[in-house]
Amino acid sequence: MSTGEDVARFTSLYRQHYSKVLSYSLAHDQCNVAEDITNETFLTVWLKLDEVPEDDPVPWLFGIARRHRLKQRDSGRRAISIADRIRQFGDERDHRSRDTADLVAERDAGLAAFASLSERDAEILILTAWYGLTPAQAARVLGCSSATFFVRLHRARKRLTQALKADKPSPRPVPSGIQTESLEGQH
Repeated sequence: MSTGEDVARFTSLYRQHYSKVLSYSLAHDQCNVAEDITNETFLTVWLKLDEVPEDDPVPWLFGIARRHRLKQRDSGRRAISIADRIRQFGDERDHRSRDTADLVAERDAGLAAFASLSERDAEILILTAWYGLTPAQAARVLGCSSATFFVRLHRARKRLTQALKADKPSPRPVPSGIQTESLEGQH
């Protein structure tokens, strides 16, 4: 490629995917760190422009961002874990049809269950559920085979389900001597 073509391709990649890479980085780190990771990712894009896949660059970009994030964590610059970041996100669901207390309790239970997962499990679930990557794309981000990713995804989902079940309160037992049938008919 000529320099003009390189600049045009890089500019196109940057415009189309900067916000996706920044969003991915923000899910893992504070704003200033996420911006650094995103900038380092696009520096890598410029340096390895010929290696960027033409058809679907997002998994490749996320993989580069992930490596930069892990490098920062290993060097001690990472401030908080992915579970901590998820705990900070607000729930934007429609609150009109349900009691606020129930929504808050449900949200807190879900966030607590998610926060109890390992960082690896959390990232696997985020790649597929939050970013909508296919298992093949997510496997590329993590640098593993699709088969390995399917196993990891299955296990992460299973652990999340177990964490959600463990957090649910058991129903209160009805004291002996109270007939529940007679209470139901009085409403």
